[in-house]
Amino acid sequence: MALPAITPYAMPTADTLPANKVDWTVDPDRAVLLVHDLQNYFLGAFTPDASPLTELLANTARVKSACERLGVPVVYSAQPGGQSAEERGLQQDFWGPGLPDDERAKAIADAVAPTERDTVLTKWKYSAFVRTDLAERMAAQGRDQLIIVGVYAHIGVLMSACDAWMRDIQPFLVADAVADFSADDHEMALRYAAAKCAVVTTTDRLFEKV
Repeated sequence: MALPAITPYAMPTADTLPANKVDWTVDPDRAVLLVHDLQNYFLGAFTPDASPLTELLANTARVKSACERLGVPVVYSAQPGGQSAEERGLQQDFWGPGLPDDERAKAIADAVAPTERDTVLTKWKYSAFVRTDLAERMAAQGRDQLIIVGVYAHIGVLMSACDAWMRDIQPFLVADAVADFSADDHEMALRYAAAKCAVVTTTDRLFEKV
């Protein structure tokens, strides 16, 4: 039930993305950036200094920088370490005990670490909305778009996008700023999101109409 060792694979490019079913565009006045689970524990499954990890971190940093420049609030999700079996719930059956109670494992990667301006939410389930106040924070700010970057694309990233859609929040999944267990899992997440709940885009295209 431990995380798999992830074999390097190439990030998707703009010309390989699935066709989007909707034509939403990001509005910085409506959007929030969710940096999903980019903790050292989860990134440790990737091969260091290889694709997709290198592009994941570089493109996430670029997206965050653009959001800061445009006034888009940045929210991080981070799972707690040392969870009890009760706190883990059914995740225990699929993934075991989860993160150790270790500061380095729990920390968000230095290359994309939050600043004092950012919000860090404690996340308990696949979706970043479950048992957090993400939806309430967005509503209080009058924001109804969610840009999503992070890991893993076919698990928490996709579930957060679906959950956003079910709350009438428009999700934007940045295809080259998310990563997964394999190229197949990554592609599956993009295909499902584009067809069912989100706009799939790239780092270069995210704000091209702003």
